[in-house]
Amino acid sequence: MLSLEIVLVVYVLWNGFVFAAMGRDKRRAKRHEWRIPEASLLLMGAALGAIGLYTGMKYFRHKTAHSKFVIGAPLLILVNVITVGFVYYAGHFKLNLF
Repeated sequence: MLSLEIVLVVYVLWNGFVFAAMGRDKRRAKRHEWRIPEASLLLMGAALGAIGLYTGMKYFRHKTAHSKFVIGAPLLILVNVITVGFVYYAGHFKLNLF
């Protein structure tokens, strides 16, 4: 079983990567270069990177006019919290769900 410290480090690194991806996409948008697809950014947020997605959106002022990000990023944070809570609960009580 993974220790909590390892899980937290991976979580922080992943959200940092998603944050950087938002910044990279914003830079590419300004330069009229190839962009990261919106679906990929949202998928990264859904894969426990919603905090990085949301903070990147706010910090870089990127995708703030797109309702799927303005509404979707906070919803993905909620989904991420529920998912982490469920996994913690299932692991804490050793439920054999999977």
